[in-house]
Amino acid sequence: MKKDGTDNMEAYLDNSATTPVSEGVAQVVMKAMTEDFGNPSSKHLKGMEAERLVRQAQEEIASTLHVAPEEIFFTSGGTESNNWALIGSAMANRRAGNHIITTSVEHAAVLRPLAFLEEEGFSVTYLSVDAHGHISVEDLKQALTKETILVSIMYVNNEIGALEPVAEAGEVIREWNRAHHTEVLFHVDAIQAYGKYRIAPRKLGIDLLSVSGHKIHGPKGSGFLYIRQKVKIKPLILGGGQQKGMRSGTDNVPGAAGLGEAAKEVYTEFDRKIAGMLACRRRLIEGLKEIEGVLLVTDEDEACSAPHIVSCACEGVRAEVLLHALEEKGIYVSSGSACSSNKKTPVSSVIQEIHLRKNLQESVIRFSFSDRTTVEEIDYALDVLRQLLPVLRRYSRR
Repeated sequence: MKKDGTDNMEAYLDNSATTPVSEGVAQVVMKAMTEDFGNPSSKHLKGMEAERLVRQAQEEIASTLHVAPEEIFFTSGGTESNNWALIGSAMANRRAGNHIITTSVEHAAVLRPLAFLEEEGFSVTYLSVDAHGHISVEDLKQALTKETILVSIMYVNNEIGALEPVAEAGEVIREWNRAHHTEVLFHVDAIQAYGKYRIAPRKLGIDLLSVSGHKIHGPKGSGFLYIRQKVKIKPLILGGGQQKGMRSGTDNVPGAAGLGEAAKEVYTEFDRKIAGMLACRRRLIEGLKEIEGVLLVTDEDEACSAPHIVSCACEGVRAEVLLHALEEKGIYVSSGSACSSNKKTPVSSVIQEIHLRKNLQESVIRFSFSDRTTVEEIDYALDVLRQLLPVLRRYSRR
């Protein structure tokens, strides 16, 4: 916690929107831009050095997932990774069927590509969720048909932190494939989960996994898609044949190198970092429950919810009003997904899907942590919230 240029302290609690780049990542990126600036496709020494950096990043990321480096493909971020996983695999496997299963609370980077695929003739089933945003594995079993070619389920919901039953879903899909001699693919949007959980795609039965760099103190505009070997998927970007012809375009060496460093750092002292986030989560939840007119939206059960996201509804105050009032005190939160903040409707589809009371739907704010977040920042945010809410409610009644 630090001064924000005014007399206020500063508490950055919007890490699910983006995280600050770490010092180590910044140094790696700067070196890649200023010293190892060669084109990885060039055959001279500068190009070979750049290619080495990309390969090293692949290896560092692969080691965190216990997969082969050749299964890691760099992208421009989570949105591209999701688009490629969904559209690329659907188009490649169209002869096997035209049915896709997902959840009703996915990020727009999944829902929009699926809407496109529906326009192209694919059929999509959207699994409903409970009051805390979790799907039912039984619903997934019932939704599978002989036409199903792809299932896409997010690991952690970006707005309310719901932890989806990914392991159970993977087992259901494997059993289905064994029983019906099919190959239904399993895609997981792990953008809010990577760096918060130890993820082993092979053990979980995951064929495609999307990750974004700027959620783990890496550079914006960086990400990767894990593609299990032998998965049928078409490239979306065609050109010079980079990344084994799967994703053309001159490699973003600084982005890849920075992402590799971020991946290495985020899993260093992992247990200590998660313990710190859980301590912040517990302190925040305890404090929120004591404030009149505040309803916890996130599942309090740590086994069912991510360690870094807490959402609540503040009765009688619109989220946007509260967000800016907190900002004036140096506290930064969000009113849902940063990627959907430019939508015309003030209520996100996730909040609608969990059937939150109508009078609370426009009052949901999200706090999100990183390993840098301190309990002192949480205490400061709670103190300010206690002071602001009664004042804002008085104004809103006028």
